[in-house]
Amino acid sequence: MPVRGAEQPSCDRRRMLAMTLGAGCGLMLAAARPAAARGAARQLDFYSIHTGETLSATYWANGRYLADGLREIDYVLRDFRTNEVRSIDPELLDLLHGLRLVMDYDRPISVISGYRCPATNAMLAARSKQVAKNSYHVRGMAIDIRLPGRQLASVRDNAKTLALGGVGYYPESEFVHVDTGPVRAW
Repeated sequence: MPVRGAEQPSCDRRRMLAMTLGAGCGLMLAAARPAAARGAARQLDFYSIHTGETLSATYWANGRYLADGLREIDYVLRDFRTNEVRSIDPELLDLLHGLRLVMDYDRPISVISGYRCPATNAMLAARSKQVAKNSYHVRGMAIDIRLPGRQLASVRDNAKTLALGGVGYYPESEFVHVDTGPVRAW
């Protein structure tokens, strides 16, 4: 029978490890912020697995979001089933940019699903209980991704450490969901 006192150090070690990891990621993001304040550009690279499209777009520079870059990203993250385009939340792009920074990742992000129109989301929700009826995808606030060459669990863990929204882990489908809704994980 385990001794109660024996469980506590393990829990304390885990908590200390999580705090250390969180502090390290926070320092990496803090180090990147002064560059952003000086006007360093923010760029994202995407590969849409369903359309085969690639995009490298600068979406932020000189202290502001760039309309042309945002428009290009909106298009590549469109609902590939209907070709409907919606504005993608710039905070979602910042989340992806931050994730790339903390993971030291400079290759294209593989996109499984970006924006979904309401009809597409309803169709997917009817097929699977894992699809939320009020999905953040419909609002342009969510994306399902892979970072080729990186472990899926590492992508999940780093996204959770950023604590900038929701993080869903789908190892059987080989993707991580991130959104700019409330901070939560599943």
